[in-house]
Amino acid sequence: MTGAARKTVAITGATGFVGARMLDLMVREGYDARALTRRKQDARPGVEWVRGALDDQNSLARLCTGADMVLHIAGVVNAPDRAGFESGNVEGTLAVVEAAKRAGAKRFIHVSSLAATQPQLSIYGETKAKAEKIVATSGLDWTIIRPPAVYGPGDGEFLDLFKMARLGFVTLPPDADGRLSVIHVEDLCRALLALLPEQEELTARIFEVDDGKPGGWTQAGFARAIGSAIGKRVAAVGMPKMLLRLGARVDRLVRRGKAKLTADRVNYFCHDDWTIDPQKRLPARLWQPRIETCQGLEDTANWYRQNDWM
Repeated sequence: MTGAARKTVAITGATGFVGARMLDLMVREGYDARALTRRKQDARPGVEWVRGALDDQNSLARLCTGADMVLHIAGVVNAPDRAGFESGNVEGTLAVVEAAKRAGAKRFIHVSSLAATQPQLSIYGETKAKAEKIVATSGLDWTIIRPPAVYGPGDGEFLDLFKMARLGFVTLPPDADGRLSVIHVEDLCRALLALLPEQEELTARIFEVDDGKPGGWTQAGFARAIGSAIGKRVAAVGMPKMLLRLGARVDRLVRRGKAKLTADRVNYFCHDDWTIDPQKRLPARLWQPRIETCQGLEDTANWYRQNDWM
């Protein structure tokens, strides 16, 4: 994509786990990127950094003006209270949508979550579902993608599971036979790349993506796969919901604002089916997963070791 054919993508969340990799991929594929950031970033070819935040209308106007499409990745996955989730996921999404409309950027790709399919289970899921409604009623040429659990080198969310596996066990939700879907961050970014161009079959559609494993993983099976990735035989230990709630309190006391296990997360962790809907897969001609999960987990474990995370 060169010369007059180059397109500009306005992206939020570009400094996060998914967004940073998406930024790299877009630039490699010939897109010009305009990326929102709270902090000063090093200059790099193909990227225009826009200092600001989701609650700063002026910075969102600068971000979206002249952009051919908007890719909204930023969101709040963890917050101490409802206000934090509402601000990041609902108000933030509305602000980006309105900025995109004012700037005339017709194409809008929104990264949601499988949690939005069960909004009654958590404030996170509820606010992601609200954000989907905002996008769906925006009047833009929109597409929503719902990733399942995302893992890969540099991810901090799965790190605790790898650390537990190194000790020979992994604690799980109460139903160890409950199922989940997962996806490697690179595969997710390739899916997002496939959504960027205007295509009639993608307009006003919600898609769900995963690693391609039919029926997903059992919780216990995925725990064993993590153990295998680090060369350990692990015991998968199902935890009663009451103990998970207690663990959330302890995690909050120890890690405070950086706690990974929160009261809000306990409810959706205990849900027994976090697999994608196969009917909502992206068309195979546009995208298919490439990274086999056992290999992806091994690569992730190696990255953790090399970077002294584990």
